[in-house]
Amino acid sequence: MAELKYEPVSHDHEAFLKKANEREGFRKAYDNLEEEYHLVREMLSARSKSGLTQEAVAELMGTTKSAVSRLEAAGRHAPSLTTLKKYAQAVGCHLEIKLVPKSCPTSQSSGSAKKRAAR
Repeated sequence: MAELKYEPVSHDHEAFLKKANEREGFRKAYDNLEEEYHLVREMLSARSKSGLTQEAVAELMGTTKSAVSRLEAAGRHAPSLTTLKKYAQAVGCHLEIKLVPKSCPTSQSSGSAKKRAAR
């Protein structure tokens, strides 16, 4: 098999956002996808650091380049945990998922919920 060389495409995200923000409705749609965009940036960074192409990651995952491309496109696909684990392993990482408390506690927090959590 021929070795594939990874050459990232340059992308000025700040310039993209500045231009895109001029479009009506963009900011709201972008904000609604904030977590997905963060995940995609993490995935692209990990793949870049590993020096792998989408084709190489696909081969390691046992899937196709188009499937990897969909994974790396925010808002177009909701991958399973199994798929994210395979991607992480392919790029030399492990998947870590955590729940982060909101800055302001909700009114739904009650003494009984705290008691259940303490058990």
